[in-house]
Amino acid sequence: MISEENKQTAFEVVKTTPYLQLLGIELIEITAEKAVMSLAMQKKLRQPYKLLHGGATASLIDTAMAFAVVAAIGTEDKATTVDLTVQYLRPHTEGKVFCTAKVTRAGKRLLFLSAEVVNEQDKLIATALSTYTKV
Repeated sequence: MISEENKQTAFEVVKTTPYLQLLGIELIEITAEKAVMSLAMQKKLRQPYKLLHGGATASLIDTAMAFAVVAAIGTEDKATTVDLTVQYLRPHTEGKVFCTAKVTRAGKRLLFLSAEVVNEQDKLIATALSTYTKV
C-alpha cells in the first residue's frame, strides 16, 4: 500500500526531474497496483516522419514502470531496469498518450512488469515488458 505522503512525493519528483520535464511526462495516478503517466505530442518529440519518436514512448514506459516499482516495494529499497522490450503497434501523431504500468510479480530480487500505452481514443499504441532488479 502506498501512503498519501509517498503519493505526493511521487508527484513532486515528476515535477522536479529535469529529464521528465524535458519530455513533458506527467504523473496521472499512482496506486499500489499501478502507475499511470502521460506524454503530450510536441514538435521536439517527433521523428523525421512527424510521428512520436519511439525513444520518447520508451522513456514514458520506463518511467511509468519505475513509479509502479516504487509503489509496489516502497522507498526503502532501490531498483533499476534490467531489460525493456517494447512492441510499437500503431504510430502516434497528435494529442496525448497514456501509459499504465503494473508490477506482475515481485520476487525477492527481481520484479516483472507490463505496460500499455494508449492514445486519447483508447487505441493501443504500444505494449511493453520489463524486468527490474533491486540494488
